[in-house]
Amino acid sequence: MIRVLVVDDEALVRDGLRAIAELEGDIEVVGEAADGNEAIERSRVLHPDVVLMDVRMPGLDGIDATRQILAGPNPPKVIVLTTFDRNAYVYEAMKAGASGFLLKDVRRGQLAGAIRAVTTGETLVSPAITRRLIEQFCAAPAKDVGPPPQLDALTARELEVLALIGRGLTNTEIAERLFVAETTVKTHVGRVLTKLRVRDRAQAVIIAYESGLVRPREPPPN
Repeated sequence: MIRVLVVDDEALVRDGLRAIAELEGDIEVVGEAADGNEAIERSRVLHPDVVLMDVRMPGLDGIDATRQILAGPNPPKVIVLTTFDRNAYVYEAMKAGASGFLLKDVRRGQLAGAIRAVTTGETLVSPAITRRLIEQFCAAPAKDVGPPPQLDALTARELEVLALIGRGLTNTEIAERLFVAETTVKTHVGRVLTKLRVRDRAQAVIIAYESGLVRPREPPPN
C-alpha cells in the first residue's frame, strides 16, 4: 500500500482527495493536515510515502512546508496541488523539492497515476503540464550563473539524456529518440541523478534550465 498524507486548509477538499485516493486498492490515506506546520508534524509521525500538498494555506504555506519536510530523514515524495495555475508556484514547488505539481481539478486516474509515479521516481507528474509551465516561467540564465560543477562529471550521452529530461520527456520517449532500450535509459537517468546529487527528475529539470542546457521554448530535437 502507498501511504498518503493529504494537506489542505479546506476540509471539503481533504475529504474529496481522500475519497478519490481511497478508491484505488493500492493507496491508503493515513492522515490529514490543515496547514503547513501540521503537515510537517504529521509527516514526521505518520511516515507517509507521498504527501498531497496544498500551496496557499494560513500560517506556513505549502512551499515552505515542502522544503522542511524534504529536509528531514527518509522524506516522502511531495505532490503540490493547487487551484492556482501560476508559473511561479510550479517553479518554487520544484525548487523546494516537490516531485510533481497538479491542479486540484485533476481526474481520479491522473491523481492515482501521479501518486504511483512519484513513488517510483521515474517520471515527472504530468510531464506536459510541468514542461509547459516551466518553459513559460524560466528565463535564460543570468550571465553570472554558470553550469554547476556536477555537469562536468556527466558523459556526452548523460548530458543528452539530461537535456531530454529537462524538456519533459518520459523514459519511453527518450528511448524512442535515442533508439535504445528503455532499461538503458533508466540506467542513464539513475547515473545522471547520482552524479548531480539530486533526489529525482524534478530537481534535474531545474538544473537543466538553470545551467542553460535547455532554453525556454526550445523544441526537442527531431
